[in-house]
Amino acid sequence: MKVIIYEDNNDLRGALAALIGGTDGYELTGAFDNCVNVVNQVGILKPDVVVMDIDMPGMSGIEGVVHLKKAHPQVEAMMLTVFDDDERVFQAICAGASGYLLKKTPPARILEALREVTEGGAPMSPVIARKVLQLYPGKPTEKDADLDKLTLREMEVLKTLARGFSHKMVATELKISTETVRTYVKRIYEKLHVHSVTEAIAKAFLK
Repeated sequence: MKVIIYEDNNDLRGALAALIGGTDGYELTGAFDNCVNVVNQVGILKPDVVVMDIDMPGMSGIEGVVHLKKAHPQVEAMMLTVFDDDERVFQAICAGASGYLLKKTPPARILEALREVTEGGAPMSPVIARKVLQLYPGKPTEKDADLDKLTLREMEVLKTLARGFSHKMVATELKISTETVRTYVKRIYEKLHVHSVTEAIAKAFLK
């Protein structure tokens, strides 16, 4: 299994590189301190799995996964981060991450999780799994009447945000200004009676 690591902490990146590169059945093909060039690097190094931190310079790991999955949908992405808040968990999953582990995860479990994602699994730290179950409460129920208040353009913005895009990325994708995106998001919040992107997406698509 070929693996690339994206992690800006030098010590942790080195430890992960030693763990993966020194284990039979795993091949470390690259280790970088940012994911700005993830599309080109993955295209050249052709990994099976990318291990992605979230908070990195230049581009967040969530944005990195968005670009990765758009250009190389066959490559799996596994988040390895300190963040366990609903917003980032949800955005990572919407972006296309197949797994989400916290950095305190034991080394043996990290290796096991890498194997799982290549076999179609979705490994998650227990606390993350509980959050995901809360975010995905069950089968669809009757459509929320508030959704009918959204214009087609507002729904388009919301769907793009659900893919894990930042406001800037939404602006680029929809060919509008970042300020216009913020205006749409404010209207969406007001119409759906929510206070965050996660709440808006959950109300629109997970109810």
